[in-house]
Parts: sequence; structure tokens; C-alpha cells
Amino acid sequence: MKYTFLAILVTFFVSCTTKDTPEEEVTPIDYSAQNDKEIQTYIANNQLDAHKTSSGLYYVITEEGTGKQPTGTSNITVTYKAYFTNKTVFDQSADSGISFNLSQVIKGWNEGLQYFKEGGSGILLIPAHLGYGSFNYNGIPGGTVLVFDVKLISVNN
Repeated sequence: MKYTFLAILVTFFVSCTTKDTPEEEVTPIDYSAQNDKEIQTYIANNQLDAHKTSSGLYYVITEEGTGKQPTGTSNITVTYKAYFTNKTVFDQSADSGISFNLSQVIKGWNEGLQYFKEGGSGILLIPAHLGYGSFNYNGIPGGTVLVFDVKLISVNN
């Protein structure tokens, strides 16, 4: 009897705290201004000659390539090292490179690699809205600027 009363009491409290309306959707945070300032500081501290696009992407060409330039739907092979502005590496390709279609990657890669030619290399500085947005993704905190050292080995189509 004592346990029945306890079960009824717990059920009453749980039912009183349950919401009748669905959870509100979480609104993404706009990190554009904060990311732009962080990227500009990184560029200044590392004395980079960077170009900014209308989307907010920054790119640096360190070695001019001589081959084809990819389009947004090209199959390409690249090598890369991915890190945060504090230089903490979070991903890296094998020395032999990795191949994929540019339509299957984050917006910053899709846009940025179109500025490179085969054999070229450089840096992509990608604000969150062109990367993984304002939400955490596979260990990458939401709102994070991503930095990629890239080398475009080939355009495969």
C-alpha cells in the first residue's frame, strides 16, 4: 500500500511537469561578425595575403597551380590539414590525398577550392556559416572558424 501511494504521487508530479506544447526549435546563432574578427586577427598574426569573398570566405593562394580549375560539381583529389585558429588540428588527409565531389562538402570548401588550379595550394579560412554552422558537429564546437591548408592535386572530370 505504501508503494502504491508513492507510485501515484510520483505519477502525479511527473504529469504536472510535462509540457502540453512541443519543444521550441533552437534558433541558430549568427557568428558572422565574431568569426570575421577572428579571421582578420588570424590573418594579421600570421602575415597572410588573404582575399575575402562576398560570402565571407577568406582564401590565400600560396602556390599558383597550372592545371584546370574545378567547378562546384567537379570530382577532385586534394590533400589537407584542418585546424582551428588556435592551430589545434582536428583532421588531416593521407599524403596520397582524398577524392570527392565538391557538391558533397561544406559550402566553404565548395566555394574556396574553385579559386585553385591543379597543382596549387593555399589556405581556406571558413566562417561557421560556411562550415558546420552554430551547432556542434563531430567534436567541432558550434560557431567555430575552420582553417584548412589545401593542395589541389587534380580535377578528375
